[in-house]
Amino acid sequence: MRVKLSEIIEGIEFSSDERSSYLNKLTGEVVMITDEEYHAAEEGNSLDDYPEWQRDDIEKAEDILADETNENFISLPSKYDVHEYNIMERFCSTVADKEISESLYHAIKGKGAFSRFKDAIHRYEIVEDWYKYRDDYIKQIAKDWCEENGIEYTDD
Repeated sequence: MRVKLSEIIEGIEFSSDERSSYLNKLTGEVVMITDEEYHAAEEGNSLDDYPEWQRDDIEKAEDILADETNENFISLPSKYDVHEYNIMERFCSTVADKEISESLYHAIKGKGAFSRFKDAIHRYEIVEDWYKYRDDYIKQIAKDWCEENGIEYTDD
């Protein structure tokens, strides 16, 4: 079975402190589960206690919990695997204009790095360059993850 690389990328991008993404190796579906849904599955809470739209995800969380050997579900890279800060730092080194590159490096040092970086890419009008670099980088993370886990994919 082949999975769509775009769905793997989406799962990676939507991972957060409160949400994890998994690939169902049987169906090729990327499943995103919130901590609340995962805890509900762990505790065995009645699905009747939750709104209709959330019940399906709680059932998927139950399936993930039951799959202790990762035979059917595998965790996608999390935000901690992606390291957005490292991507920003690497992007700085790709900027040909040395003055802009140094300014970007300075912007990402210390507290508030993300907002200063965002302001700087707007000021230097390199927003599109940044997002293309970031998208390409995350796409490569997704490809590497698929290859490491023996997952065939289509680059849609």
